[in-house]
Amino acid sequence: MKMHVKKNDKVIVISGEDAGVIGNVIEAMPKSGKVVVKGVNIVKKHVRPRNAQQQGGIIDQEAAIYASKVMLYCEKCKSGVRVGHKINEDGTKVRVCKKCGEVIE
Repeated sequence: MKMHVKKNDKVIVISGEDAGVIGNVIEAMPKSGKVVVKGVNIVKKHVRPRNAQQQGGIIDQEAAIYASKVMLYCEKCKSGVRVGHKINEDGTKVRVCKKCGEVIE
């Protein structure tokens, strides 16, 4: 499945419990169509100690959400935007904001 977001992209969550939260994509999983966003969909995980030195307990970590629930965040527009593609003069393909035309890095 082709995804509109990549690792390290700044995104905004558009639906669900964490709607309106802005964060960076930690991991993109194209096969399942999901992404992990920093600070979004926090779940509790019970961890067993692996050896005598490591401590067990309950930790908080980010869980995956569907990529369709996030939009790329444009710094210039200050909102979630749709993504377009443009080919530069030197032949490189870049992603651009559909609203303002700003190149998204």
